[in-house]
Order: sequence, then structure tokens, then C-alpha cells
Amino acid sequence: MKIKTITCHRVYNHGAALQAWALATFLRQQGHEVNIIDYRPYYLRGHFQWSVNNPRFDKPIIKWLYLLAKYSGWRKSLARKAAFDAFDNKFIAPLVTKCCYLSSEELKQNPPDADVYIAGSDQIWNTMFKNGTDPSFYLDFGSERTKRLSYAASFATQKLCKGTEGFVKSKISHLDAISVREPSGVKLLQSMGYNGILVCDPVFLIDPEMWVSEIATNDGEGEKYIVIYDFERSVEIQKVAERIAEVKGLKIYSIGPYALKYTSYNYINHGPDTFVALIKNATCVISNSFHATAFSLIFKRNMFVMKRADGLNTRMQDLLSRYGLIDRLIDINTPIDILISSIDYSKVNNILLKEIEDSKKWLVKNLS
Repeated sequence: MKIKTITCHRVYNHGAALQAWALATFLRQQGHEVNIIDYRPYYLRGHFQWSVNNPRFDKPIIKWLYLLAKYSGWRKSLARKAAFDAFDNKFIAPLVTKCCYLSSEELKQNPPDADVYIAGSDQIWNTMFKNGTDPSFYLDFGSERTKRLSYAASFATQKLCKGTEGFVKSKISHLDAISVREPSGVKLLQSMGYNGILVCDPVFLIDPEMWVSEIATNDGEGEKYIVIYDFERSVEIQKVAERIAEVKGLKIYSIGPYALKYTSYNYINHGPDTFVALIKNATCVISNSFHATAFSLIFKRNMFVMKRADGLNTRMQDLLSRYGLIDRLIDINTPIDILISSIDYSKVNNILLKEIEDSKKWLVKNLS
């Protein structure tokens, strides 16, 4: 069977790249011919470009002063880009369609041939971003004979942005089967009159052993450390990490786009393969990220998720609640006895393994 998936696969984000690879790889394991549609609209391009992205500064003289101020940071960021590009060349590029589509119009005019189109996973339906109102991520292209379904699509929040409800409801109506990643997504679908199924993120469809043998580097092996994945430079994460490190005698490492001054080492210029390795080998993981939490579960790591601003906790709250781990959603005042406690993965695994099996069954069933 020919299957084409569509997601935000080349956005220089660890989780986005890994979930894209995971879904395509799982489907190939089932014997299907699978490609990720190489869809790169303007709003998903431009990463690491030395350009003006704020209209306030896009003026003569001011523009060049702005670019000059950005130059040093841009030069430093190219090493991070190179690490992601190396991962992409090895793992993502072999999976994508030969044709690259730069707009929804191009995709409509020349859609890839498929028996099934799959939208997902990740935050493709997050209406806070442009992809949430892009028809392509609702499979608004191709022959009417092609089956359409979503797998683990995420709205990311509990409510759609004002003014987008009609668009989303209309576009979802074209899907033959709908699955989403969070319980809040199921409720959103119900509010629009649709029945959606809760499934796990694609990264859970791949066995932990395969993540180690195929993807992970050897970074962090044999070391005792806390790994931080923090894209907000959170002072709260810093203070919690320092408290745990002091009590347990651990180093602090970080992986992400920024150098954090309080860490022993910053893995800035590293790709998703290092991300997987550092979580696998960590004593403890502290993040404000869905996929850092997901891989902590896969590798049975002690982990904590720092609460974020109102409306941004939904994905992590949903994920932790499903496995009885809501006490791992912390803030700066969380008592030290919780911060140094261990997760009982015997209970978590019973729930997680059933969800993975149910998700696989749903996906395989709805392909036919």
C-alpha cells in the first residue's frame, strides 16, 4: 500500500524530526511503501537565515544595523543547523517525496499518488501557529478516492484560536478516521461534533531497542547527570535542577538552542540523535517539552516537567495524567522529597504498553 504522511518534519526541532521518522518507519515495518510529503511552506522555512523577520526593522539603514547586530549569533547558529542537517540527510531525506512543495497551491496542483494520506503527528492543528490553519495539514489535496486519516494530531491547547473554529470544523469533515494525541483533543473534536480516538505519539510505536541501535549516539554513557531541555531559559528549571544536583551529586547538562550558564556542559550544536542519547543515559530529565517527556517514559528515566504559562501546559498535563504521573508536573516550590523521588515504572508500563498496542491496532485497522 502506498502511504504518504504530512507533518512539520524539517523545522529544526528534535521532537518534530523524531516523530516524523518514527511514524514513517513504523508503517514501513508493516510492509507499506511510505513517504513523508516534503511540504515546506514559507512559514516553515527560513530557519537560521540571516534576514530581517520583524517588519519594524525592515527599513533602510535600520535593516542593516539590525542584520549587523544579528550576525554573530547567526554565525554561531550554523553549527547547530549543520548537526540537524546531518541527521536529516541520514534519516529524513531517504523518506521524503521526490517533489518538494512550497505552498498548499503546489500540493493541490500536483499531489503525490497514494492509497492513504495520513496527517500527523505533532502540533499540526495548533491554531496558534500558521500550520493550524493550513489546509494541507487537513489533507485538503489529492484524489477523493484516497483514504484520509489523522494519526496523533495535536491541537496543543484546550481551545481553538478565536475565528478558526469554522475553518477547522470544515476541514476535519473530509477525514475518514480521526485520531489525536491528547485527551483535550478528543474533547475539542467532540465539541465540533466529531468522534476522535486517543492514540500515542509515534515515538512510542518504535521499540526502545531500535531507538538505541538506529538513532542514539553514545553521548552521556557512563555518566551521572541531569539533562535539561529548556527552550525558554527558565529560571525555575535552573533552581530545581540545582537543588536536585546538590542533593544527589549530579552534573547538569543541557541540550537545546541556548547556552545555559549554570550547566556543566551545553549540547548546543547537536541533533536529534544526541537528544535521544542524553535522555536515555540521564539520571534525571527536566524539561518543558512534550518529546523530552515522551522519551523519558520510553527509557524509564526519572523526569520532571516545569509548569509553563497558562494555556501551554495542556500537552504535558494530558501526557502525565494518563500514566498517573501528574506529580511530575512541578513548579519552583515543589518539595525536595518529590524532586529526589523515583518513578515506579511497573505501574506506568502497564498503562503505556496497552496504549501502544491499542494505537498500533487502530492505525493498522484504519489503513485498510
